[in-house]
Amino acid sequence: MRDAAPTTIHLKDYEPFGWLIDSVHLTFRLDPGKTRVISRVAFRPNPATRNRDFRLNGEHMTLIRASIDGQDWKPHVRDGILTAQVPDAPFEWVAEVEIDPAANTALEGLYMSNGMYCTQCEAEGFRRITFYPDRPDVMAVFTVRIEGTHPVMLSNGNPVDSGEGFAEWHDPWPKPAYLFALVAGDLVAHSDTFTTVSGREVDLNLWVRPGDEGKCAFGMEALKKSMRWDEEVYGREYDLDVFNIVAVDDFNMGAMENKGLNIFNSAAVLASPETSTDDNFERIEAIIAHEYFHNWTGNRITCRDWFQLCLKEGLTVFRDAQFTSDLRSAPVKRIRDVIDLRARQFPEDQGPLSHPVRPESFQEINNFYTATVYEKGAEVIGMLKRLVGDAAYAEALDLYFARHDGQACTIEDWLKVFEDVTGRDLSQFKRWYSQAGTPRLTVEEAWRDGTFTLTLSQATPATPGQPDKLPQVIPVAVGLLTPNGDEVRATEVLELTQARQSYSFDGLTARPVASVLRDFSAPVVLDHDLSPEQRAFLLAHDTDPFNRWEAGRALAGQCLLDMITEDAAPDTAYLDGLTAVLRDDGLDPAYRALMLGLPSQSELAATLHQRGLIPDPQAIWEATETLRQTTAQHMQDLLPRLRAEAQIEAPFRPDADQAGKRALGSAALALLSRLDSGTQAAADYACADNMTLQLSALSCLLKAGKGEVELAAFYDQWRGDRLVIDKWFGLQVALAAPEQAAETARRLSAHAEFNWRNPNRFRAVFGALAMHHAGFHHASGAAYQLLADWLIRLDPVNPQTTARMCSAYQTWRRYDDDRQALIGAQLDRILAQPDLSRDTTEMLTRIRGS
Repeated sequence: MRDAAPTTIHLKDYEPFGWLIDSVHLTFRLDPGKTRVISRVAFRPNPATRNRDFRLNGEHMTLIRASIDGQDWKPHVRDGILTAQVPDAPFEWVAEVEIDPAANTALEGLYMSNGMYCTQCEAEGFRRITFYPDRPDVMAVFTVRIEGTHPVMLSNGNPVDSGEGFAEWHDPWPKPAYLFALVAGDLVAHSDTFTTVSGREVDLNLWVRPGDEGKCAFGMEALKKSMRWDEEVYGREYDLDVFNIVAVDDFNMGAMENKGLNIFNSAAVLASPETSTDDNFERIEAIIAHEYFHNWTGNRITCRDWFQLCLKEGLTVFRDAQFTSDLRSAPVKRIRDVIDLRARQFPEDQGPLSHPVRPESFQEINNFYTATVYEKGAEVIGMLKRLVGDAAYAEALDLYFARHDGQACTIEDWLKVFEDVTGRDLSQFKRWYSQAGTPRLTVEEAWRDGTFTLTLSQATPATPGQPDKLPQVIPVAVGLLTPNGDEVRATEVLELTQARQSYSFDGLTARPVASVLRDFSAPVVLDHDLSPEQRAFLLAHDTDPFNRWEAGRALAGQCLLDMITEDAAPDTAYLDGLTAVLRDDGLDPAYRALMLGLPSQSELAATLHQRGLIPDPQAIWEATETLRQTTAQHMQDLLPRLRAEAQIEAPFRPDADQAGKRALGSAALALLSRLDSGTQAAADYACADNMTLQLSALSCLLKAGKGEVELAAFYDQWRGDRLVIDKWFGLQVALAAPEQAAETARRLSAHAEFNWRNPNRFRAVFGALAMHHAGFHHASGAAYQLLADWLIRLDPVNPQTTARMCSAYQTWRRYDDDRQALIGAQLDRILAQPDLSRDTTEMLTRIRGS
């Protein structure tokens, strides 16, 4: 039977736990099917509350015994909650439970991955390990003893003892249970050391399965760069004697920041030139930095409750973006982040899954690990930094670390340090945390007698549960250009605080061209009615790299919309302007490669929907293909030169310089392949000496309708490498024609190497199908049904991955009645399953709506 009706938890109902914990001692006697966990916990009354209810969380376990101060105790256990009458005084609680890691396919708590024990406790996985107050505001010092026959047995903190069949660890820093970690198995270490700014030497280990040792060097260097950067930029020094990272094949997320023992999805840490693309390298570098930066923004200072998730995640995403910008190209990083925000977070904001950066309620917290919490949360931090300035931001962060070290905090605590440092009232700015939806920023211009006036208006559409929106604080970075392309004045940040405000610029000799929302200074939809000629001017002359790219993107978008709605021909003015930019050898190759990108097909569908039109996914796909083909023909004389410029004679390096050249060369090859039917791509595939070039050439061949021989050879070459084979699976779905996408996914799901229980492999096939806009929304509805079939199968095994994949359906109300009927039928079919998880039930109920 389906679980009982899920309970909705509200932020307004928060109250502290009735007990503080002085220490936790855990003993694990490992066994695949019958692991014994003995917990010894020192409780004392919490003076911050009079509520002395003793309620511990515990799921999927058998209670063997329990005692209080050495006396046997008989608690009551029901529906995952243990209750007991306990003394109103300090006492020691001991419980022994039995759990079954081998049967734990949900990949929460303690589970097994290819014979290795590992844990994932965020958000509420610790309750699958033992009975405990599994909430982030309960912090304690942990000591752990692991008993077993495994060569390597790891936990949080520092090693304190080991011997035949056991290992003991102690973490001196208080932490909530979600940061607990344990790993045991046959592992080998890639080791190094790091000397902190105060002179302490820290042992570093990246633990992997035997055979993966050759994929560790880049991850180790990324860790050391992260540690040094955090010291230099934020003044944060590492605080333990050892830092361990473990690569795990079966992992629902990218990685987890457990104190001193980070557990990583193998795809987020293992890298080599032969098996990883430049994008893989950059992603790994960023994720390692992200999880390391959590040591202070998430671990030393954590969340009071899960509604404050953005407190640690938004801030840490912002910090890892700063890190990547410093190591690589800041403009390229900013553009890529905005592309991702528009592809993932904007649809969330505009649909049934919309929620504030800090939600007001939830039923299943796993469903709120979203782009809104992470990426929009980071944008809110960026706006705050832009408003107060770099110096005040640095001072506020120092105060934050000094004031709240060792505490579980709230957004109010975070904003208060900025108010104390700057004297600003941030109550209106706080609406970014409480109001859902993407504001629409409208720009009007006026010119009279040497005065240029910009009038800015803001409006945020209604979202579920929030029909009426109040004005927010929106920092709008603006530059003005003269008709010959010179800057009139330095970029200024206009603070829009009302529904409508005007700003005047005096003493001008000619009407300027306004460059608005430079560096994407706020996560808004910009409505600035510029002519194609003005956009072409900004494409040619804007000194702000983001807005120069944005001008080209807007021209491409309008060109595609005209092709879709008016059957217009591709705009030669856009193509001429784009060609001129690509001829500029002074520009970063990675930046020029981004210039060749087009708005995503989902983004075009959203724009059409916002304009009151019904998007046709097939028409969008055809227009996009036509524009790419026309671009190739328009640039046919330039493409060989671009490709030649991108050739690299030096040994492979995954740095920004080489990666940028490879990106431009791959973009040029993709267009060239449309003209030569893949001839050059076949030659490039034959001589490729790294995964970036090999996968680029193979993609071009498949797109040209060729590559069957190379695809088979690629599989034969890499069939022993699980992460590369994930690429092999995903590539075929992503590049299939719309009418073949669902069938390609179905065929691959029957392949002998399709392990649907592994999240990476499942996402490789069905994540690629969901992102194939025209294929997923093909009029047959085949993809809707296929994905639903697999979600029904996966949900009893791994509810987290199932629930996250449900977001593929979230934009269904954009489309025509026939497609809505097809999707609605699949949503109802999944919801009708008798044993559907809480995770999936909540997601689909929100998506289905009324």
